[in-house]
Amino acid sequence: MTVQAKTIALVGKYNAAGIADSMTELANFLEQAGHHVVIEAETAQYPQLAQFATMTVPEIGKSADAAIVIGGDGTMLGIARQLAPYNVPLIGVNQGRLGFITDIALDRMVPAITDILDGKYASERRSLLQAIVVRDGDQIFSGVAFNDIVVSRGAGSGMVELRVEVDGHFMYNQRSDGLIVSTPTGSTAYALSAGGPLLHPSLSGIAMVPIAPHALSNRPIVLPDSSEIVIEIVAGRDISLNFDMQNFASLMHQDRIIVNRSAHTVTFLHPQGWNYYNTLREKLHWNEYPSVEGALN
Repeated sequence: MTVQAKTIALVGKYNAAGIADSMTELANFLEQAGHHVVIEAETAQYPQLAQFATMTVPEIGKSADAAIVIGGDGTMLGIARQLAPYNVPLIGVNQGRLGFITDIALDRMVPAITDILDGKYASERRSLLQAIVVRDGDQIFSGVAFNDIVVSRGAGSGMVELRVEVDGHFMYNQRSDGLIVSTPTGSTAYALSAGGPLLHPSLSGIAMVPIAPHALSNRPIVLPDSSEIVIEIVAGRDISLNFDMQNFASLMHQDRIIVNRSAHTVTFLHPQGWNYYNTLREKLHWNEYPSVEGALN
């Protein structure tokens, strides 16, 4: 896919420190380069951006050739879920903390985006998950996740008990603080901190990672992404369901969460030469070694 971009949407988190300056710099540059710049409606609350056209997310989905997100991974997660049905390529500029999926450094923003919009980029597609909550036979909630779908106990309550089926087969009853169902993208997020495996983004897999399980034999497992996972709430208090830690549903006993791979994918455009292993080395500090002197002290 060649991006001969004419309409470029800019997205950022409103009121985040420094975002307005970066957004204004990029918008002015893109306009001077001959592109039609539009600002996502919430982002457009910055007065510095008043001269540019404003669009809602659905309007961006129908009109934009690419969307550039300035901020952290959380901002990218939110817009990626909303734009997934429209197949708008996403470009991420990191003005957050980690930057696993907003991968362009702020000081490289203009030259990197220039190259990408000139067709010099690496492209990749990433999968999403979808889930519905069924109560007494009726669907009461639905959501989409780019990173993970998490069933978890309340802060002041004890363990939850969950019954898990995969493709109609009983897998286990689990007592734990919760369960993470993760995409490959989400394997570097909450699932990683809970002891889950790293999954390359191109893998067709879903990771299920228990959170502090009562039985140490409850281990993470990677399933085909064609699987249908059903999680039933057996016991526990103040149990919630989270989609990328941004959308929320409160659960009751006997509620069933049915998880599948989403029909939609998200396309990322990276600078030429980008690769996943460089990202892991940088963000997980795999390239740092203790000195001999430090190791001996």
